[in-house]
Amino acid sequence: MFAKAFRVKSNTAIKGSDRRKLRADVTAAFPTLGTDRASELIPGKEELNVVKLYAHKGDAVTVYTRGANPILFELEKNLYPTVYTLWSYPDLLPTFTTWPLVLEKLAGGADLMLPGVVVPPTGLPPVQQGDLCAIALVGNRAPVAIGVAAMSTAQMLASGLKGKGFSVLHTYQDHLWKSGDKSTPPAIAPLAVNPTDSSEEKVGLDLQGNLSSLTLEGEEETRKLHHSEASEDNSSGALSQNSSDGKPLQEQMDELLQQCFLHALKSRVKKADLPLLTSTLLGSHMFSCCPEGQQLDIKKSSYKKLSKFLQHMQQEQIVQVKELSKGVESIVTVDWRHPRITSFVIPEPSLTSQTVQEGSREQPYHPPDIKSLYCVPASMTQLFQESGHKKGSTLEGSEVRRIIVDYAKRNNLVDADNKNLVKLDPILCDCLLEKNEQHVVMKLPWDCLLTRCFQTMQPAYQVTFPGQEPILKKGKLCPIDITLAQKSYNKKVTVVRNLETYGLDPCSVAAILQQRCQASTIVSPAPGAKDSLQVQIQGNQIHHLGQLLLDKGSFRLSLKMTLFAADGEHYRNHKQSKCRSHGLRGAQSQRTHLQHSCCT
Repeated sequence: MFAKAFRVKSNTAIKGSDRRKLRADVTAAFPTLGTDRASELIPGKEELNVVKLYAHKGDAVTVYTRGANPILFELEKNLYPTVYTLWSYPDLLPTFTTWPLVLEKLAGGADLMLPGVVVPPTGLPPVQQGDLCAIALVGNRAPVAIGVAAMSTAQMLASGLKGKGFSVLHTYQDHLWKSGDKSTPPAIAPLAVNPTDSSEEKVGLDLQGNLSSLTLEGEEETRKLHHSEASEDNSSGALSQNSSDGKPLQEQMDELLQQCFLHALKSRVKKADLPLLTSTLLGSHMFSCCPEGQQLDIKKSSYKKLSKFLQHMQQEQIVQVKELSKGVESIVTVDWRHPRITSFVIPEPSLTSQTVQEGSREQPYHPPDIKSLYCVPASMTQLFQESGHKKGSTLEGSEVRRIIVDYAKRNNLVDADNKNLVKLDPILCDCLLEKNEQHVVMKLPWDCLLTRCFQTMQPAYQVTFPGQEPILKKGKLCPIDITLAQKSYNKKVTVVRNLETYGLDPCSVAAILQQRCQASTIVSPAPGAKDSLQVQIQGNQIHHLGQLLLDKGSFRLSLKMTLFAADGEHYRNHKQSKCRSHGLRGAQSQRTHLQHSCCT
């Protein structure tokens, strides 16, 4: 299931009530664990997160992480332990044994076939079909895989140990394991047993000798995986990473946070920038000072919050932080002569690392070319057929205008006394007039004639991404919709919709916003829209999001798209006061105001 990189949907801290429910669910799912050990696995105070993700085959999985390691995952309302948990509780599940060479196949997505199962002197553990089992290697009881039994023990023996034995869900060295601290299995000695009789020993030797000829499901997928494994290892599916220096993840994040802070103060923040919002310091300066290949995440540091980190820096007298407005902190002074700033050396990436980064960096976002088009409806077929267009043909606005003008001139419909008026012949009457206007309206001004024509035709648009074929869609072009919603307990969330139209992946946008805004994000299906996703960010992030959409380093949107990302101050002015331009109030003003060109 986790042989390939997965996509993270959300990562949030677990609530107290959910923590207690999870502890009860673990106790019920694994009775042998006991209440005391369940409380040890799900502690009351230690940090515990809930990560919702999509596996590479589309399965929705919920992962529970403690510290840096995933400890449980939930699939279709069933709880499964990870290898990190089984290393602490090796007797939690019935354990079957296989040969070490099989592990590579299992980690690549293969299921365990019965010819690869080693029969111990005491016999196979008794299990039923569908039971959850652990898989260990010969000579070490530490489990390296978790799977579901494809048949009962009696059926395995009756089949002569042939066929599929276990559907493997998670293994040591897969991407779920890589999302933790990547520790290796501990050495757990096998249970003491009586000496192996000669027949069983012979079976074991035969199995080991013929190991290379075993047939495992998923080998083809494993071979394909080797080509892409290097690029997927650092994908967004990783929940956390650990460098090779052996330091704890929290200590590494503390060092990275201080490095980015000192780097920003020494090279980017100037005296003229003060007072500087703490959120601006983080989003506009510290993130840009983060070394390539690393990701700054305050929640994974010992400080947990930017305010606590800045309080620590204030105690060291590097900066002074004040609350200039209610709930908004700003840095008012910086001691650039402080020894920590003067002694800080700005790191310079080596030529080799720069070359690697340039080769591995994602292609920058290029906005699509968008054209507004009009479709010829059935009621206007006669008007356009002389120009060679039939029902359903798509035309640009300039083409429609030219065809109408040519039609009027060709049929001598321009009023001789007033060139601004056009006489309506039977075809124009049928196309543009209502029934009650048929015998009343005889002439129309040019602008009114063209306006009615555009209103009668069906809207459409063409989207062309660089290097791709144009995509034609009927209907109105939906703008990027940014709205502020209020949830229970007066909590606010910012919701972004219609990103896919402009070639923006909602999951990628959510991942960047989570880092930039330091707030939790959720990607969910957009209500009322088929095959469309929306991004929900905690808090009022409209101003921050508008800047991000305009940021050249993030998403370079064309003017047509950016006018829907409202300026935060202009947006707030419409919240309580009347919009003089549009005659709207409140939330109606907020949404409708974004769609007027005068607001750019």
